[in-house]
Amino acid sequence: MKPPVILTIAGFDPSAGAGTLADVKTMSAFGGYGVAAITSLTFQNTQGVFGAQHQSRQTLAAQLTALFDDFDIAAVKTGMLPAPEIIAEVAHQISAKKILHFVVDPVVRSTSGYDLIDDPTLQVLIEQLFPLASIITPNAAEAERITGIKLTDTETMQQAAEALLKMGAKAVLVKGGDVDGVTATDLLADESGTAIFSTTKIQSSSTHGTGCTLSSALACLLALNYSLRDAIPLAKEYISKAIRHAPGIGKGYGPLQHFPPEF
Repeated sequence: MKPPVILTIAGFDPSAGAGTLADVKTMSAFGGYGVAAITSLTFQNTQGVFGAQHQSRQTLAAQLTALFDDFDIAAVKTGMLPAPEIIAEVAHQISAKKILHFVVDPVVRSTSGYDLIDDPTLQVLIEQLFPLASIITPNAAEAERITGIKLTDTETMQQAAEALLKMGAKAVLVKGGDVDGVTATDLLADESGTAIFSTTKIQSSSTHGTGCTLSSALACLLALNYSLRDAIPLAKEYISKAIRHAPGIGKGYGPLQHFPPEF
């Protein structure tokens, strides 16, 4: 049986903890075949992001055309989309190819605090990609920046999720791992209502790329015909194991173990 082909459209992290390299590793762990189109070459390691060289719309379009011409893409996920013309190209390609499973991770800031997108570009992302997405996966900081709602508990998480739905998203997973220090509680909101997914928060500095990894896991599971409510707990279990078995390398926020034992 052929594996589903999953496409990530995101930035390149040379330390392989986040971005396209982390995405492809995650897709492989779930039995998919990951392919990638790079939106930006970032200069980073576990200690921080030190700069980036963004790709043009033309170079992104050439990458996407080559991939779509050769593969039957089962699902697409996005990460760092640093410019309006990049977002416009993604929207054009997703609409033209009628992608069934499209996961948008609205990446706005790195773990180390580096801003990856400015406010006007974020607004373009909201307007052009949210209506196309199967699900968007903002963390607490991203949800706060987009909605202006301060997240302190599940009630405010739900308020933010409802605001995001009104912006055109079909489904929203607000990731609340940073809301308190005890649980990693995520809230899903879609046409069926809301659902809460909680796990015990693991105290670790090996958290580089958790958002990229989660969205990639969801894209792969959706391509394998899992429902969102079945896919989310599996993705969260994978993240927990990837953190617990992290290799402990680097001097800052270390990478995950994308192929944890017994998964």
